Amino acid sequence: MSLLISKGEKITGGSGPILKGLLLAIGVALVARLLHQIIPGPMFNKAISDVLIAVLLGLLIRNAFSVSASCEAGIKFALEHVLRLGIILLGLRLSLQDVVATGGAAMLLVFTCIAVALSTAYIIGRLFKIPPRLTALIGVGTSICGNTAIVATAPAIGAKEEEVSFAIAVITLFGLIAVITYPIIGQILGLSNTAFGLWAGTAVNDTSQVVAVGAAHSQIALNVATIVKLTRNTIMAPLIILIGLLMNKKTVGDDLLPSSVPREGILIPWFVIGFLTMSLIRTLGISAGILPQDINRPGTLPMAASILKAFDEIAKFAILTALAGVGLGTELQVVLRIGLKPFALGLCISAVLSIASLSLIMFFGMG
Repeated sequence: MSLLISKGEKITGGSGPILKGLLLAIGVALVARLLHQIIPGPMFNKAISDVLIAVLLGLLIRNAFSVSASCEAGIKFALEHVLRLGIILLGLRLSLQDVVATGGAAMLLVFTCIAVALSTAYIIGRLFKIPPRLTALIGVGTSICGNTAIVATAPAIGAKEEEVSFAIAVITLFGLIAVITYPIIGQILGLSNTAFGLWAGTAVNDTSQVVAVGAAHSQIALNVATIVKLTRNTIMAPLIILIGLLMNKKTVGDDLLPSSVPREGILIPWFVIGFLTMSLIRTLGISAGILPQDINRPGTLPMAASILKAFDEIAKFAILTALAGVGLGTELQVVLRIGLKPFALGLCISAVLSIASLSLIMFFGMG
């Protein structure tokens, strides 16, 4: 979904040829990697990742210079499809046992954090007298799956397109703040890779933002954050159905209008299935067509390692390109038009969720 939103504007993004905008995102990714390589010293090199540089460079280009309208479709393609390709290929790095172990251990943490975020949204929304539908959209966007959850929830609760735009703006703003601040906080607190990955996976909003935060800390943190975030994504379908039932029951007889937002796709993202499939391939030892019975043949293991390394590099660069698209697709003037009450709601939910997640991780010694 495009992050280019404004009051009353359609949220489906631009149109036109994909290649021009995609090449722009790839160019930003290449420059970010080059700049990262020339950063002196291990401390600064780790603190300022190529992912953070790509996002900030994309933001600079988008907001300080003019980006042609013909680039919008390609930027959107990078943000959506290239990111999901990178996430799917990440599955080849992890066996299914690793995925189940990490996701299983984090499941209780995920459920607790979702409950905390939705409860905070309800309380603050009532306190500030924010419309229930807008409150629900910001709540599910923060607690579950960012923009995807917002678009999937909107038809279920009869949300208006303007409310969807406001909710996406809130998620985008606090997601960008997380991309910049979480790695710094993680370094200051000396969080382990696993602990940081759990924190990012449970407390950061959108999938692209989770990937950016995890990758900015370490490769292990990225792996853990991705698994935990995909675990959150699988909860989206039943939770959205429940919220829809509760909202529709509560608003019978008021001025609730049919949703102006079309229902798109399925509630369980297809890239989650793709990620698990790649993990299954790695688990069975058939990565890149290498069968278990062939494992003892001369040269098989070096060949498998080389192929996996190649796919790993493709995954890394796909993610870097997608996150360059995050910066290129974010117009700060639009994001800053949120309004005081939705901003305050997003701030409260994000802060409470972040603190609750990190406190539970540290208290129970997770990671």
